[in-house]
Amino acid sequence: MPVDTIYLDLAKAFDKVPHERLVSKLKAHGIDGLVCNWIKAWLTDRQQRACLDGRYSRWRPVWSGVPQGSVIGPILFLIFNDLDNGLSSTVLKFADDTKLVRPVNNCTAGQELQLDLDNVCSWVSHWQMKFNVSKCKVMHYRKGNLGYNYSMEGVPVEGADCEKDHGGTFITDLKIAVHCKVIYSKANCMLGLLSRTIKYKNPAVLSY
Repeated sequence: MPVDTIYLDLAKAFDKVPHERLVSKLKAHGIDGLVCNWIKAWLTDRQQRACLDGRYSRWRPVWSGVPQGSVIGPILFLIFNDLDNGLSSTVLKFADDTKLVRPVNNCTAGQELQLDLDNVCSWVSHWQMKFNVSKCKVMHYRKGNLGYNYSMEGVPVEGADCEKDHGGTFITDLKIAVHCKVIYSKANCMLGLLSRTIKYKNPAVLSY
């Protein structure tokens, strides 16, 4: 069955999460008391400054964002990112990567996916987030796909024939040849790097 997948790109997703609104969502999920107070204390009183050519700006308070590189940061973002509420399409989320997926074998199904996309855009506006619309793509999978045209904030969503997704390379006909070519190219580059940088190439030493 033909399936459309819309790959969404949230602009600076981890940096834009408003702290007060995040805390309200934690409480709505039953995360309250000492745990909620600890998370709130962990997020507050943060400061940052910029450095250019050895010159520093003044320290400024940070009112939004969850720290990247932390274990709890992506979890907090997933709790905040409840844009899938009330949608009829399938929503796949991993950290700040979000996809809308729906079988589209007629115009009605395409219109329903567009409606879910409109609802997602409304959610982003309401919760003070922002999409990189130019980086959002749609993949029309399988032969016979209608190639329905979607839009976000009045801007057409660009179609793509190939998209990287969590280490895999997907194309519209779902064949694996392109992915294998990409993996082969990466492995070949690594072998070339080893060949150029390692002088003593005894197999026993390299395998060890």
